[in-house]
Amino acid sequence: MQKLVEEYASPNIGIALGLQGELMVLEGLSKLEFVVKGRDSRSFEGLTWTESQHDLDFIVMRDGVGYGVEVKNTLGYMDHEELKTKLEMCKFLGLRPLFVVRMFPRSWIHEVNQSGGFVLVLKWQLYPWTHRSLAVRVRTELGLPVDCPRSLADGTMQRFGNWHVKTVI
Repeated sequence: MQKLVEEYASPNIGIALGLQGELMVLEGLSKLEFVVKGRDSRSFEGLTWTESQHDLDFIVMRDGVGYGVEVKNTLGYMDHEELKTKLEMCKFLGLRPLFVVRMFPRSWIHEVNQSGGFVLVLKWQLYPWTHRSLAVRVRTELGLPVDCPRSLADGTMQRFGNWHVKTVI
């Protein structure tokens, strides 16, 4: 078991998981006709966030509304201070926050909602298809919520799409 934990906790696996989550979310947003305006960005429409070195994974737009997107494809929660910073960034840049995460505490979801944003909870940590055997071992031997779909289910991203239409149009 220790060997398996060391394998899935390796920095290279962490980088692969981060990229996988971002690519899957980016694909899902494009299916909903959101346009990418920035990646790893801290600037939008002439404004630049200078209070810290943080950036947003993506900035996307649809129907004249911009979103600051943060993807966290991790088993644990992101740091709460980072969450607060990302919310401040979005407010400063005139963006609505969108967090796509494996899981979030309810109080944090409320915090994002109060900032005019949305939290899309995936429930699963998403492994690249090429790491399927590792994902199966982590899920079966450790009982952790991991999976390796080729893309997000249409209904998953549609939860955000429906919210966007309901609150914007």
